This record gives sequence, structure tokens and C-alpha cells, in this order.
Amino acid sequence: MNKVELLAPAGNLERLKWAIDYGADAVYIGGYKYSLRANAINFSIDEIKKGLEYAHKFNKKVYVTVNILFHNEELDGILDYLKELAEIGVDAIISSDVFILDLIKENNLNLEFHLSTQNSTLNSMTARFFKNEGVKRVVLARECSKEDIKSIIDEGIDTEVFIHGAMCMGYSGRCTLSNYITNRDSNRGGCAQVCRWVFDLYDKNKKLNKDDYFAIAPKDLCYLDNIKELIDMGVKSFKIEGRMKSIYYISTLLNVYRKVIDEYNKDENYVISKEDKIILDRCANRESSNQYFNGKPDEKDQYYMAREEQTNQDFLGVVLDYDKKEKEIVLEQRNYFKVGDTINVFGPNNKNIFIKVKYIKNEDGEYVNEANHPKEILRVFSEEIVDKHDLIRVDFLNKVC
Repeated sequence: MNKVELLAPAGNLERLKWAIDYGADAVYIGGYKYSLRANAINFSIDEIKKGLEYAHKFNKKVYVTVNILFHNEELDGILDYLKELAEIGVDAIISSDVFILDLIKENNLNLEFHLSTQNSTLNSMTARFFKNEGVKRVVLARECSKEDIKSIIDEGIDTEVFIHGAMCMGYSGRCTLSNYITNRDSNRGGCAQVCRWVFDLYDKNKKLNKDDYFAIAPKDLCYLDNIKELIDMGVKSFKIEGRMKSIYYISTLLNVYRKVIDEYNKDENYVISKEDKIILDRCANRESSNQYFNGKPDEKDQYYMAREEQTNQDFLGVVLDYDKKEKEIVLEQRNYFKVGDTINVFGPNNKNIFIKVKYIKNEDGEYVNEANHPKEILRVFSEEIVDKHDLIRVDFLNKVC
């Protein structure tokens, strides 16, 4: 079966390490300059070096985004930046502006070029053109159907496909609503996500909505049910969107997709579990669909009316250590739980472990009934050994399965 790469976002060095630990084959990051996601923390050159050292220690890769739409004022310094990236040995850069490709060629820089989704590649002729220009990989637009994806793969160029995350209401990254309404450039890292706002709906001067509101936002993308088909097609890289997402979000998605990909590689008849689907659904606060995969999306793939997006409190804590003598998990608390609750511990090295909280001890060794101080260091009893950097969440699986 086709060996496919699982590619994760990393908004900073901490998230890069978590992504590698939870099964990513590669991560994509942004530097302080020339990178979308202006609100992400992003990486200095020294931090990119540290990220490379950590990833390469585990034979993983690091791709650096250079994917803003360039204006003249950004041209000064770009060649020096590319030279720095080549010198420190990044595994590839991701960009949509073809002058970057020319700079790499003209200066004989040892940089692999991946064509960003900002180019909105949707057809085989575009893929063929960029392959002939020396592009190693095309990151496809999220608006590709499975027929589009297959036709591009048939051109013999490596393809990277988004499998999970946010969608744009226009073609990938080409919306200008944010620019028009807030003066924040969506194609230079400042998208205000105007499509997720709610609006009154008018026909000329007549207001059509009464107590509800009109929305134009698409639901999120999820290709969990299409993973085997994409592997069989020959997709080279599965990409998760979200450089500004939390360690819990990224680790949870990687935990599920890593397992599913590996299981398909062992058994092509593998059936995705109901539990895995629930985990992905719970991880985000928005509904999802496979959008353009089977054709044009319809009303089931779109938010048209106002909706609530409630952030859940599933993420309970991070395992800092396991005290084998006392049989206690040492954890850093993130959200509320109490004695008597059942908690779910998961990580890259274990299956789901379910533990009923018999007691909670604080840093002073005092027994408390509730964990209600975020970032507090606590201890809970566990017969089962857990690992450092395992994560703890609410036990929602036993309640719904």
C-alpha cells in the first residue's frame, strides 16, 4: 500500500515537539517573516534550527511556509532569508509565488519547493506546468474533487491533500471579505474570518430574516471516511490544518489519524471505529463534512443560519510523570474535574485508559475534592502506568458508545 506522510501544523517550538511525539511524519511551520497566520507565535531562525534538530533526530521533516502574497515592500531581504533556510537544512519551503522558485534556481539554493494551497491548484495542466518548472510537490486546493485529485496524481507530481481543518468560503485563501470589511489582509496572514460572522439578510431594502441570522461559512473539512481511498489513489501527504490550534487539538487529531493510517497499511479491510469519529467530532466546536470530495458541496456542508459554537472543556490535563511507588499520575490541570469522575488518558504509546478518580492531591499533599485551578500540579491514583506527555480528557466515549 502507498506509504503516505502525515503532516501536522506547528505554531511554535512546543507544538512542533508535541506533533512529532504524537506521530507526525513532518510538520509545517512559519517564520517571523513571509508567512501566513500572522497571529501565530511563529519561529525565529534559531527556533527553526532547534525544530529541525528535534525532528531530524526522529527522521521527521520540517517544511517552512513562505506563502504570503508578496507586495514590493516584502522583496527586500527575501533572498537572504531563503539562503538562511537552505543553510540550516530545512526539508522544503511552501510558497505560491513563482518568483520564489526563480530565486531558488538562479542562486542554486538547496531548497525543495512545495507549491502552496494559496495557488489554488485544481487541475492537471497546472500540476504539469509546475512539475516541469521543478516543483517537487503541489499542495492541492481544498476545493478539489476526488476526480481532480486523481488526475493531478496521474501527472507524476507529489500531491499533498488537506484531510482535516477549516475551509475558506472562497477558493483556498483567496477571499477578500476580511480586507474589505476590517482592512485585515487574509492573504497576508490577517484574516478576520468574516465568513463566520452572522448577518441580516436583505432583498433590496426588505429584511428577510426575523429572529435568526444568515451565515455564509462552510463547515470544517474531515476526510476520515475517505482515508483509504486517498491512500489507494497515491496521495503522498495528508495535511492537517491549524497552526494556531492547541496541543490538545493537534495531538488528538494525530492520535486518531496515525492509528487509522497505520491500520490501513496493515489491513486494507480495516473499519474505522465509532469511537474515533466521536473523538474527532468532539475535538473541534464546528461540524464537519468531506466538502468537495464527492462533488460540489450542498446545504449539508454549509452554515446558512446562525449557530452556536461552544468550546468544550474536554481537555483536563497533561501528564508530567508517573510515580510508580505511589501509583499516582502527576499532572498539570487544564479544566475542571472532581473526585468520582472517570477520566480518559491517551497518548502515542497507549490505548485509551479509563480511570475513576478516587482522590486528588494538591502540591502540598492535601486531599481536595475538586481540580479547579488551571495549571495546578495535582496527583491522582492509577493502577495503570501512563507516560509523560500523555493527555487527559473527559470520559465522553463510555457515555456515548
